[in-house]
Amino acid sequence: MATLTIDGREVQAEEGATILDVARDNNIYIPALCTNEAVAPYGACRLCLVEIVKNGRERLVASCLYPAEEGLVVKTNSGRISNIRQMVTELLLARCPNNKTIQDLARQLGVEKTRFKLEDNQCILCALCTRACQEVVGTSAISLVNRGTTREVTIPFYDNPDACIACGSCAYICPTDAIRVEDIGDTRVITMPNCKMEFKLKQCKSCGNYWAPEKQLDYIAKKAGLTPETFDYCPSCRD
Repeated sequence: MATLTIDGREVQAEEGATILDVARDNNIYIPALCTNEAVAPYGACRLCLVEIVKNGRERLVASCLYPAEEGLVVKTNSGRISNIRQMVTELLLARCPNNKTIQDLARQLGVEKTRFKLEDNQCILCALCTRACQEVVGTSAISLVNRGTTREVTIPFYDNPDACIACGSCAYICPTDAIRVEDIGDTRVITMPNCKMEFKLKQCKSCGNYWAPEKQLDYIAKKAGLTPETFDYCPSCRD
């Protein structure tokens, strides 16, 4: 265990915890859009920046990446931090002016408008979707491509869905609903910022309902060493 101070409060930290982990465990608010317990920290959104004092020196760090250390002093809401967060929020608001998640964040942080040129995006390039696809699902079916202002999330060559198993993990983990999944009849439709993919759903041999993507079930069967017939029936009918 390590003892550190956050906003004047002395708190305890488990080994391996980050500053953000400890803050959340102690109900200390630090905004963050690119974090999820299912994937490794990434530090993309920069909203979670905090000030730390270590060995008499002050500096800014991403709280989702920086480890909670013995004797560390952390400031999460200083004037300097507030100004930085508002600037980051203005940039996000310029990129995604019509996104409810960003609009709600802006109101919470006291940002009424942005001084930057408005765009029309939903994706904030947090890479949660690409990390979930790689680290959790294990398929790496989507990735970040290009650099600078042309950076975006997409599938290979913008039109090759072969690696995608249609599990929907990318949509589930997306903090701004930039990726959407909808099951329509016997088809799962995944809509991403730059493409749309369709996948056939498996039909239960008992009740006739379409209940899961065939590609996902084939993937699970191969990984688990099961026969394809394992998924002939939906969970309800198997019970």
